[in-house]
Amino acid sequence: SPTLQEMEVTVMDARMCNNSRFWNGEIGPTMICFQGQHRGSVPGKGDSGSPLVCGKEPTVAGVMSFTEKNATDPFKPPVATSTMKHKKWIQKTLK
Repeated sequence: SPTLQEMEVTVMDARMCNNSRFWNGEIGPTMICFQGQHRGSVPGKGDSGSPLVCGKEPTVAGVMSFTEKNATDPFKPPVATSTMKHKKWIQKTLK
């Protein structure tokens, strides 16, 4: 879409996301799993690289990384890369 869109999401507990029902240990410490707050709302093809923004004073917490081919699979939630875990590298690279 040529129009910027947004979606309300909830960040999942990392242990839950990594259990055998979901990503089964494939999620690393620099990854964030999340779910759309409305049933069926999921990032789609082409959303990789989109910001994951949170907080009352909006802050980029992550960058959309990947999702299961079947994006609506409730047991394979979308995954973002944490920008906070890479903050020093980002600041150094931007200088």
